[in-house]
Amino acid sequence: MFYAAAMTDEPLKQQTDIARAAALVADPSRARMLKCLADGRALAASALAGEAGVSAATASVHLAKLVEGELVTVARQGRHRLFRLAGPEVSAALEALALIAPPLPVTSLKQSNRAGALHRARTCYDHLAGRLGADLMAALLDRGVLTGYDGIHRPEEAVRDRPASYGRDIRYRMTGPGRELLRELGVHAERLPPRRPPVLYCVDWSEQRHHLAGGLGAALTARLFALDWVRWGAAPRVVRVTDEGAEGLERTLGLVPVR
Repeated sequence: MFYAAAMTDEPLKQQTDIARAAALVADPSRARMLKCLADGRALAASALAGEAGVSAATASVHLAKLVEGELVTVARQGRHRLFRLAGPEVSAALEALALIAPPLPVTSLKQSNRAGALHRARTCYDHLAGRLGADLMAALLDRGVLTGYDGIHRPEEAVRDRPASYGRDIRYRMTGPGRELLRELGVHAERLPPRRPPVLYCVDWSEQRHHLAGGLGAALTARLFALDWVRWGAAPRVVRVTDEGAEGLERTLGLVPVR
């Protein structure tokens, strides 16, 4: 039967190897590296080794496995090799795993401070997450920029029989007045990448609400950085709102960020 199927023009339907992908994430050191890369930026192996708490040689072995498994890509920049996530779908998978993962034990003040900062404001690949990201999504809904749902994650209503619909089963969409408000912020909906869905969402693991993903989420986040309304924090993925940003977000979107 396999031979007969192979001789047809129909593509061979294969199942995904979840176990292989899970094995790559399952190692604690590799998981820490992946989380460090979850803001979409490229980092050197030395920085990832430091974040994972392993030697340079051990980090090199772990990173080789992640590259081979196509979760991470590598590019040379001068004498250095820089690593980044293979794409936003890897970050989305990490966020989805975080929804069902038990919390890590907090054993120091530094860990407590970092955890608090990640919960307040962080990036999920190229868009905002944490309380800031979820509050931004809520503000866009309140101002009528987006419509289609209320931004609350309800597990009993989430798609279960179509995993590929994660982030797509709820049809958020931009409104006409919303496009005008975004244009005033310097975000032009007509200039969003045509090959990327403009409006998607992620279920925020720390807030249990939706935060904005897709082309619009990326463009809006990039604009907030360009305006210096948000800046990178001291730890990977952590974002902080500037004084100008707090004033601007409240003025334009009615959003009072927690700082």
